Amino acid sequence: MSASYGQVVGTGLVALDRIHVDEQEPLFEELGGSCGNVLISLAMLGRSVIPLLRLGTDRVGERLERDLRLAGADTKLVWLDEEIRTPVIVEMLDLASSDHSFSFVCPHSFERFGGFEPITLRELEPARPAVSSCAVFYADRVSAAICDAMEAAADGGAIVHFEPSSISDPDLFERALSAAHIFKYSADRLDPDVAERLRPEAFSIVTAGRFGLEVRHDGAAYRCEAIDAGVVKDTCGAGDMVTLGLIDAIIQAGVRGSEGLSLPIVLSGVKSGQRLAAANCAYIGARGLFRERGPQHARTILAAF
Repeated sequence: MSASYGQVVGTGLVALDRIHVDEQEPLFEELGGSCGNVLISLAMLGRSVIPLLRLGTDRVGERLERDLRLAGADTKLVWLDEEIRTPVIVEMLDLASSDHSFSFVCPHSFERFGGFEPITLRELEPARPAVSSCAVFYADRVSAAICDAMEAAADGGAIVHFEPSSISDPDLFERALSAAHIFKYSADRLDPDVAERLRPEAFSIVTAGRFGLEVRHDGAAYRCEAIDAGVVKDTCGAGDMVTLGLIDAIIQAGVRGSEGLSLPIVLSGVKSGQRLAAANCAYIGARGLFRERGPQHARTILAAF
């Protein structure tokens, strides 16, 4: 089956971000999580996005589905399950230092919020037509069903982007790596040797915060220095903006299938994302620039040379 032009299907962490700035009361709440930030931002930029998610039937889950839908995403594969609770992430931001920390515990009641719940085969089965025909498949977590989805997407001709923050299950992680065409990870979180298990034609992107990142492909490494942010209020979401720039560039280039994924496209997308990440640091929240300046301003930054 040929990949649907421009369509992005994604699964992983989508949560409600509660952002506290120098105080106990939250300044605001908005959709977050790495998968959530990437998918909703792509939708706001006008890209065709189908989130494949399992959220709770609670108020938070209903809100996140609505936020994705209003941003332009097709939420037909967002399933609300009464047996689980939707994730909530507390970000504590110190504006003086721009340092932030995260918690799944309410700072008032000390109640633990819901955590990530992956899709199961029950959610995957009706999603198979979309998964097997998309142009890009994004995942930032693993489970048996997510690995099935990644493999189905790759078999269907999609570019599979895998962006984990940890190795929770070594066997499932190996499956995900074998399906990935792009493997993006932080040098602070994963051992660099892990990328050696990728398929030969895959790209790995190793991020190092303020030290920039490195794109590795076909035995060579290409350094992309960090862009001066100028004003730094909050670095949360910077990595997601890099991913956004990369996937947006792949869609913009009309890439169909992994054989069309070239080094110039990857480097161009990464550098566009770095520009957006630097600009986003001037605002509070993982998608502060989108909230304060709008998607058209983000598009202008991505398109700059």
